[in-house]
Amino acid sequence: MSVIRAEFRQSKDAAETPAEAQAEPRAGNEEALRLLEALLFASAEPLDEASLKRRLPEGSNVKQLLEELRELYASRGVNVVKVENKWVMRTAPDLGPLLAKETGEPKKLSRAAVETLAIVAYHQPVTRAEIEEIRGVTISKGTLDLLIETGWVRLRGRRKAPGRPVTYGTTEDFLLNFGIEAIDDLPGLEELKGAGFLEGRLPAGFSVPMPNDDAALRDDEDPLEDDLDLGLSPRAEGEAEPSEAGKEAEREPSGEEAPEEPSQEPSEGQSEDER
Repeated sequence: MSVIRAEFRQSKDAAETPAEAQAEPRAGNEEALRLLEALLFASAEPLDEASLKRRLPEGSNVKQLLEELRELYASRGVNVVKVENKWVMRTAPDLGPLLAKETGEPKKLSRAAVETLAIVAYHQPVTRAEIEEIRGVTISKGTLDLLIETGWVRLRGRRKAPGRPVTYGTTEDFLLNFGIEAIDDLPGLEELKGAGFLEGRLPAGFSVPMPNDDAALRDDEDPLEDDLDLGLSPRAEGEAEPSEAGKEAEREPSGEEAPEEPSQEPSEGQSEDER
């Protein structure tokens, strides 16, 4: 009987050893976990794993700590979420409507703005002419200006085509506002059908493009000009502002010389009568 008890005790100790071994590193990571929590809480912008790793104790497993923190906050009023390979703390989705009532009514987008935003998200990089071709109607300049003002659309570059039109793409704020971790999480054709957004018979060959918001310029894009000056940028230090006369001279054609004004000062050899 004593032999059976001894074997049972040994098997019990062996079974508990892995759990104890796992509990020890978790206790050792407690300080790193607290620091990680503080970094995400204090940051005004999402942080990538490389930035977090530089501030954590040496040897910390950032991926493991982030997953542990995400699991810890999963049922709380604030969640730890991943947005385009960056991490941020944000309000739990089910509490969003309750808080929105306290902060006021959000600005509603027009139908044209919503359609334009969807086209930019799925077809980026896209030009204004391409947006109008997809929608089948022209869009006012104010529509794109509004989307840029909200921070959901940005200027990417210029298309290598006649006229070099500006190309547009979505921003990180777009993902944050709509609760999307990455741009390829946008619904595809089958999901749109299931949600009732696409009804009736679709044209043959109709498809929904795979969205891609890679910040790198494509082969058919040029960077935006840094030297574009519309008279709004501050002048360099020491650079004098042109005078009104100088501006007039720039506007005047230089084909003919202006007649000389007669001198008002008498010369030294002039007589008093001549004066």
